[in-house]
Amino acid sequence: MGRWEPNARGRLAEAALALYSERGYEQTTVAEIAGRAGLTERTFFRHYADKREVLFDGSGALQELFVNAVAGAAPAAAPIDALAAGLEAACAVFHGRREHARRRQAVVMANPELMERELIKLASLSAALADALRRRGVAEPAASLTAEVGVAVFKVGFERWTAAAEERELSQVLRESLAEFRAVAAGGGADPALRSGPAAR
Repeated sequence: MGRWEPNARGRLAEAALALYSERGYEQTTVAEIAGRAGLTERTFFRHYADKREVLFDGSGALQELFVNAVAGAAPAAAPIDALAAGLEAACAVFHGRREHARRRQAVVMANPELMERELIKLASLSAALADALRRRGVAEPAASLTAEVGVAVFKVGFERWTAAAEERELSQVLRESLAEFRAVAAGGGADPALRSGPAAR
């Protein structure tokens, strides 16, 4: 049996993010990540397929929370309201992790390979949301359109939440982003009263 290594996965993730921030993603090796974490390369590959996946470790939990909340929304809820329930639930993944999210976002945005991977993960989320909406009885193309809106609202809201000057909770930012979409879809511009973020002050 292998030696027990407490919180090896978390230590590897933190070491990787620190090194990516310091040296850049491309310049960092798996051996260096394992060394910074005080672990072996073999241990790294027991937890992650490659050094890229360290940055996307929470995507499965995010998708599960989001999709389950949409699926479990009240039967009479409109598709956009089911989506709102999913956005609220997704916030749990990021509770108390804004600084980590900011560092990760900076690393991802600095590397085209990681940006491509991020888009693939978001496409997977959209497909899963569309499937959940179809199972709720939402017809096409409404299910796919609503799912795409959900992913766009999440993406834009998340980027706003990780901005340096932002201090509000993710749930508040996502609610505001969804409200702005509703206003635009209803035929008007965004409500100025919604603009309570740093850019409006």
